[in-house]
Amino acid sequence: MFEKIVEIALPVALILVMIGVGMSLQINDFKRVAKCPRAFFIGAFCQLVFLPILAYVVISAFGLTGALAMGVLVISLCPGGVTSNLFTYLAKGDVGLSVSLTAIIGIITPFTIPFIVNWGFEWQGMSNEGFALPVAKTVRTLLIISVLPVAIGMTVRRWTKGNIDRVEGLVRMGSSAVLALVIVALYVKLGVAKVNEFAVLAGPACVAMNLIGMTLGFAVASLAKLKRAQRTCIMLEVGLQNGTIALLVTTTILKSMEMSIAPSIYSLWMMVPATVVVLISKKRAKKRDDESIDSSEMALDC
Repeated sequence: MFEKIVEIALPVALILVMIGVGMSLQINDFKRVAKCPRAFFIGAFCQLVFLPILAYVVISAFGLTGALAMGVLVISLCPGGVTSNLFTYLAKGDVGLSVSLTAIIGIITPFTIPFIVNWGFEWQGMSNEGFALPVAKTVRTLLIISVLPVAIGMTVRRWTKGNIDRVEGLVRMGSSAVLALVIVALYVKLGVAKVNEFAVLAGPACVAMNLIGMTLGFAVASLAKLKRAQRTCIMLEVGLQNGTIALLVTTTILKSMEMSIAPSIYSLWMMVPATVVVLISKKRAKKRDDESIDSSEMALDC
């Protein structure tokens, strides 16, 4: 009975969340890509190419197999979201770049997820056990549940011009509710002992993927000589995944609670280093402001 509630509630909750995401976007967010194409394409490469490769390396290094390995792979295929936009803003990053990545990558991932997930089943030898992600059905489902609601949200914003800050707050609450619902479902379906056992196995891999991803994302952006705000944005975009989309794939489409463990752990953990980045960025911004004030006072003394 509870599983049926989750299957119904999760898509509905995600649709509402994605409508809220749409209300935080504008047409100009898509046009902004033309203004800074190099930073955008570096960010897109890190999200669409680098993250799945990193997931493969981490899965292999930690010896994960089966459902746990697939959970890590799925979360790597679902980048972006309103959470990365928020943390980029708080960390004084390039919010325009962050929103552009969210908008464009959100349209691309419904088409990339089913192909890479099916490759993952072949890699893990799970296709012989009947595991498969129907491409046409998955693309259609993700478009209906993620892309279409975003378009509706953008239309609503254009008509109403409402309080976007309040909408973003509701989106974050909705995302948290989705995660809480899935965690409860995990314990109901699998039992406390099994969930804790799987969490111990998958947890270190999720933490490693997050930390390595953020570090290398910042390094790639630095090597490309992007501005500080753009480096901060790309680092956070690589580290903050769209857990609600990942949980939709694992719980509703694949109907596997075991595969939902890694996305759940990742969604909880990723807030920790992101918060550290925000605190460091604010401290550095304050230091720059103080130095600027001191310089102004010295100039006046002279």
